[in-house]
This record gives sequence, C-alpha cells and structure tokens, in this order.
Amino acid sequence: MFVTAGIDEAGRGPLAGPVTACAVIIPEGVKIPKLIKDSKKLSEEQRTEMYEYIIANYQYGIGQADNQEIDRRNILQATFLAMRRAIQALLIAPELCLVDGNKIIPGLKIEQKAIVHGDAKIKEISAASIVAKVTRDKIMLKLHEEYPQYNFAENKGYCTQFHIVALKHYGRSPVHRQSFTYPVENEQQGLF
Repeated sequence: MFVTAGIDEAGRGPLAGPVTACAVIIPEGVKIPKLIKDSKKLSEEQRTEMYEYIIANYQYGIGQADNQEIDRRNILQATFLAMRRAIQALLIAPELCLVDGNKIIPGLKIEQKAIVHGDAKIKEISAASIVAKVTRDKIMLKLHEEYPQYNFAENKGYCTQFHIVALKHYGRSPVHRQSFTYPVENEQQGLF
C-alpha cells in the first residue's frame, strides 16, 4: 500500500499561543465520514466529534512550534517546523505528503505536493485540519486558565476587540508572540 499523509496547521494568525500542525494517514478500508472536511466549515461540536473519530481510527502525528520559536524563526518557518514534527510523530513513514497551501515543507526528504485549499479537496488534509484545530483550541483553553484576563477560551489567541483591550491593560503575557504587530488605537502611547 502506498502511504499518503495529509498535512495542515492551525494558529498561524493569532497573537498568542503555538502554531499546531497535524499529519494524518487514513488506513485503507477505513470509513471516511462526510463530516471530514475543512475544519472551518464545521461547528465546534462537529469538529470535536470528527476529532474523536480521527484519533480513534486514523494514524496521526501532531507537531507544534511555540510562541518563542515563532519569534525566533518567523511564522512561516515555525509552521514548517511544526509540520516536520507532526510527520516525525507518525508511527508509519509516509511515501507522499500532501501539504495544504502553496508551499512544500523545506528539508523534508519525502515526496510532497502543495495543494491550495487542500483542506477542502483532500480527505487526509481535511482530517489533519480538524485535529490541528481541536488540538490547538485545547491548548488555548489551558492557557486561559493561566491567563484568564485575555479570554483565550473565547478568542483562542486571535485578535478580537476584547483581546486588544486586555493587551492595552495588562501588556503581553509570556505566551504572546513578541514579533507580531499588535493593533492599538493610539500607537504613540507606546503601550507595546
């Protein structure tokens, strides 16, 4: 059997937390539910249901790059790092990696193909998008317990009005990305 892995990530755009990648191999003959599609097209409840199905029935690996690695490398290189870690975490080595987006992963000694909107076209990538999103959301819920003032439980580290107000009031937490530009109403105040 030719082994193909789908690769996707979650968390490139937020102001806080890690970027999380997932690699998924769908074993031959295992059912693919209709709800395995781009994670952005599913409700939170549907994502959770499909996440549970995927981790119980498919081969998967998860990789992350934390906010400090993002700051040191930049978000694109940190995303590639998380993707390489996800592939390395697989119990079965894939022969082909289908990567969501328009770029292949540098330094990977496995055949790859970049697929724009792959999370909507390729079931392995769809499954990877679901696991990456749910995994990252769980991380942000834990970070919310540590830093409740930023409301990570709701915004998952993304730029919301509440998050910006909290940043103005409390400054950046240790899990915020220092290299990201933070929108402020009056940048001359030097709040960030």
